[in-house]
Amino acid sequence: MHHYMYIATYMATVQINTAFNVALNFEIAAFHKRLTAYIIDFVLLLIYLLALKYLLYDTLNLSKDKAIGFDILIISLPMLFYSLLTELLLNGQTIGKKIMKIRVISLDGGEPTFGQFLLRWITKFFEWPFLFGYIFEGTIEIVAYSMMTAFLGIAVVLLILITKKNQRIGDIAAGTAVVDTKSFMTIDDTIFIPVNSENYKVSYPEVMRLSDNDINTIKTVLTQAKKNNNHDICMRVEYKIKDVLKVESKLSSIDFLEKLLEDYNYLATKE
Repeated sequence: MHHYMYIATYMATVQINTAFNVALNFEIAAFHKRLTAYIIDFVLLLIYLLALKYLLYDTLNLSKDKAIGFDILIISLPMLFYSLLTELLLNGQTIGKKIMKIRVISLDGGEPTFGQFLLRWITKFFEWPFLFGYIFEGTIEIVAYSMMTAFLGIAVVLLILITKKNQRIGDIAAGTAVVDTKSFMTIDDTIFIPVNSENYKVSYPEVMRLSDNDINTIKTVLTQAKKNNNHDICMRVEYKIKDVLKVESKLSSIDFLEKLLEDYNYLATKE
């Protein structure tokens, strides 16, 4: 089965047409949410910077010459890799994004790859400087540097406002967008459903021929169909799956798709 996806955008949504020929709409994260998330992350980095500076130079009374190695290792490097590591570990979210309930997704409809996260991170060098802790002597310099960083971020703000998908340079380069989490769930969130394994009977073992992305699409389709009371998309997915897997069913479209999910979860746990 070939999995081709392409995107189109309208207003404040990203529309993704999946391999099942079903368009799924994801709400683009509101600008104020992205800005607030960035401010939260920035403040957290500042707090981390000041706290570790105080620990090294005030509490431990280390001289700058002797402590520069520690400074780079425990202050600068964690700050440098903060956004990359958190987005990788938190499924497309920094702490700020998680608080604001927004997330990075790939424009092919799935979760971003490591390469996409890396591209988003690298392009930050072209948008605003990182906070390298060891170059500062005191609080006044840190505040001044923070103000300069905020000023340089104006260009990023303007780009987000004028692009159709509200993308910064990193998003454009990586093929990603930031969406509201209420319109997107990760594969781990969507695929798993509880199944009572006692005396469970599998109806469609062929379901294991589908990929995780296919199963994720099925669950997302079911969620949106129930939310919008639109069962037509379930019927279209049902016909496509029956054609691909060569199976028959007398169940309704929704019941058929739900049974597929249950079979998949049951069989996946037995592997």
